[in-house]
Amino acid sequence: MKASVLFEQGKPLSVEELELEPPRADEVAVRMAASGVCHSCLHAADGSWKGVPVPIVLGDEGAGVVEQVGPGVDLKVGDHVILSWAPTCGRCHYCVIGRPNLCERRQPGKGVLPDGTTRMSLRGQPVYHYGHVATYASRTVVHESCAIPIDKNIALDKAALIGCSVMTGVGAVINTAAVPAGASMAVFGVGGVGLNVIQGGALVAAHPVIAVDVVASKLEYARSLGATHGVDAAREDPVAAVRRLTRLGADYTFAAVGNARAMAQAIEALAPGGTCVLIGIPETGATVPLDVRPIVAAERMIRGCSYGSARTREDLPRLATLYQAGKLKIDELINRRYGLDEANEAFRALAAGELARGIIVF
Repeated sequence: MKASVLFEQGKPLSVEELELEPPRADEVAVRMAASGVCHSCLHAADGSWKGVPVPIVLGDEGAGVVEQVGPGVDLKVGDHVILSWAPTCGRCHYCVIGRPNLCERRQPGKGVLPDGTTRMSLRGQPVYHYGHVATYASRTVVHESCAIPIDKNIALDKAALIGCSVMTGVGAVINTAAVPAGASMAVFGVGGVGLNVIQGGALVAAHPVIAVDVVASKLEYARSLGATHGVDAAREDPVAAVRRLTRLGADYTFAAVGNARAMAQAIEALAPGGTCVLIGIPETGATVPLDVRPIVAAERMIRGCSYGSARTREDLPRLATLYQAGKLKIDELINRRYGLDEANEAFRALAAGELARGIIVF
């Protein structure tokens, strides 16, 4: 199998021929069709996130076809699946209370499958799996709970994006914040995740839905996906602009970029009683300056959002159905396609703000 491997943070990825073990109990082997190019992988590659184990196959957003199953698996060879980077056990405290995205069996940042081991190797040496799924590879082995079956009529290159950016963005609105119709929203950072926060706002009939970014071209993308207003944060104070458009501030703000300044602005732009949802993950050790008094006095709320508070077995197929029904735009998100050997160019374009969403196709 071919995979794009990171051997050292801050260095380019290289395509290697790896050995892949067969799936063990509760695991499946998946032939990849497409993988999204995520900012989280860029952070892992460029060293913004410290301590990423290497060598590692990156990629946490993808879709493909099941080609082999281990013992105890309900999926069948030939099933089309979206890959989820959040394995679930169905038995721990968080799974039982309906918050499986926080499952205790996850091994975030460790580069291993839920059982603590790997299935990939290079000349006999273990290679780590990013996000439990390692989608920058022609084939991968994942825990069964990370492979969510979908209708075979859905194009797999579109389905790939549902696995992370769509789930995270739309889920932040519908699940995490539970935004009601008519509430005002401001989205700080309209990249791959932020554009899907915008889509989530349109789905629930929020108004206004304000897109904020320092790259003006992204604001036009955001309008095409449901934003009612765009604020160029490189040219005007975004907090003042949000207040001008909403009078008292937004009922809900979303920081969809791992930038401490944008997070601080999202908090400051809240209306009294409003909720700020932090989605983007900044570099290791980043802090956000916080004036606590206006948060307490006006009952503002700040909450984190991991994976759109996903219940993957229900939510991923539901999002796929919304796409089929024309209520969720995914084709419009993809503005560049790459081969596996072009992952470094994809990262360059992502860092330069050129991508709404790029995908690697196999």
